[in-house]
Amino acid sequence: MRGGITGFAALFFAIIFIAGCAAPAGVSSINQSEPSVWRGRLAVRIESNPVQFQPQTFAAGFELTGNAQTGELTLYTPLGTTAAVLSWSAQTALMRSNGDIRSFASLDALIQQALGTELPVAALFAWLAGDNMSAAGWNADLSQRAHGRVTARRTEPAPVTELRLVLEK
Repeated sequence: MRGGITGFAALFFAIIFIAGCAAPAGVSSINQSEPSVWRGRLAVRIESNPVQFQPQTFAAGFELTGNAQTGELTLYTPLGTTAAVLSWSAQTALMRSNGDIRSFASLDALIQQALGTELPVAALFAWLAGDNMSAAGWNADLSQRAHGRVTARRTEPAPVTELRLVLEK
């Protein structure tokens, strides 16, 4: 979050913050022979820093498919409508929202724009699959994964960021 959040990201935060925690029904799968699919709710909290004095919170229903190399993250409002779809591959990183399509140079840039912070996508997929993969600056708590809960906290670099996932059963 070097230099603050852009206007688009602030608007996106507002939309998703209002979105709450609803998600469409579904079942998670980690079968290696088919694409992984996870559904549930996610929340990201970014602590305050010298540029932004209030912590920022982002919450939404989600569906995540694929893997760190090729995948799609759909974010939902409380009414179950699609707020945004993030998709990526080796060649593209796109965000579709409100009829607009934006292209990004990388998956990291796409995630930074959409969520307002960086997330270790490869580690995220590993955490969801039950593997406590290390990621620079991040500590994952998988102790509640059997109950559909994954929490991860980044302490370095600042600002401190917390990711919480509640998976549907």
